[in-house]
Amino acid sequence: MVAFGVERSINRNMEVERLKYTIWAADAERAANFYQTVFGAGEVRRNPHITELSVGGGVIAIHGGGEGKRTWTGLSFQVADVVAGAAEVVAAGGKCAREPQPEKGEPPHLALCEDTDGNQIMLTRRRG
Repeated sequence: MVAFGVERSINRNMEVERLKYTIWAADAERAANFYQTVFGAGEVRRNPHITELSVGGGVIAIHGGGEGKRTWTGLSFQVADVVAGAAEVVAAGGKCAREPQPEKGEPPHLALCEDTDGNQIMLTRRRG
């Protein structure tokens, strides 16, 4: 198979060097501060256009120029205590649509939240 001028075997898998997920923020500095405060994210790099943060073995890139509207991201953060995590999200300026609820006599395992720029995120806890 020839694509982009390079011959490759169909059965060969490309090696992924790094996985990065990009979100948009109306205020990239504020959003970066949120993820650093709540999740202990470490700064990987920063320039006038994008800030990359490392958290839980993954990289979140925050790009300025977002509209600050509620946006589903698909980001999920596994934490030990969803209730305490949701409280930290709110304390750092984020929102949680509702209090995490116990299920079938077990502690809550899911919280639907938003960062300071309307990016929706989930907090989950490991189950059984």
